[in-house]
Amino acid sequence: MVIALGVLCIGMFAVAIWLRQQNRGLEKQLVAAGERIHELESDLDAALRPPPPSSSAERAVRRVLRTASKVREHGITGLIQSTLEDVQTWASADERADILNMAASDGTVTLFFSDIESSTQLNEQLGDATWVKVLAAHDRVLRGRIAQYRGQVVKTAGDGFMVAFRDTEAACRAALDIQRDLPRDPALRRHGRIQVRIGIHTGQVVARDGDYFGRNVAMAARVADLAHGGEVLGSDAVREALDEDAAVELAEMSSVELRGLGGEHVVWQILPPA
Repeated sequence: MVIALGVLCIGMFAVAIWLRQQNRGLEKQLVAAGERIHELESDLDAALRPPPPSSSAERAVRRVLRTASKVREHGITGLIQSTLEDVQTWASADERADILNMAASDGTVTLFFSDIESSTQLNEQLGDATWVKVLAAHDRVLRGRIAQYRGQVVKTAGDGFMVAFRDTEAACRAALDIQRDLPRDPALRRHGRIQVRIGIHTGQVVARDGDYFGRNVAMAARVADLAHGGEVLGSDAVREALDEDAAVELAEMSSVELRGLGGEHVVWQILPPA
């Protein structure tokens, strides 16, 4: 009996030692598995993380090289016909957020397109060195008034601007002030009269990556195409969006067809208040 009990104790002790060894082996396997899972998660995170953006200078050089000839050839129309990558402004993440915030909750925004009339001929006449100075003065005037009326430059291409405004009247007043300021600017006056065409339209757009897309973007650009130098034209949607006491005057023009957009469209000349 005593011998049997001793054998039993020895057996239980052996089982206990075996179980402890198994537990230690299992613990090591769990630790190794945890470390492997951590490595896999790190690898997955690295794979999914977007690559660091290139510098603004690198992006600018690439886009300038791609767009220079296209902008010279197409002017304001190139803003719509070119790809987004060809014409987009090199905006920071904060600037892109500001652009997207210009639209109302339903996607409605007022868009302003402008360009210098006969810019290719002017460039040829003045030469590249002088033309660069003209563009700098032109940009300074436009950006000053755009900022005053809380607009946001969406993108630029050569002498063309695409600007978003939350308020339709603000867009109209900014355009009128720009047309008044340009002939008075000393840096521009010495090179003759620099005339700018401006078109404005209000409507719903699709916002993505700091830019706007859709039929109403094309509409705004087409309205600008109709304008002559020194003119500000607006679509019928602009007239409807303006309050009755808005500090601008509207003169109706004849209905027109807009290339690529079906039907006829009423266009208004936007003028300073009488």
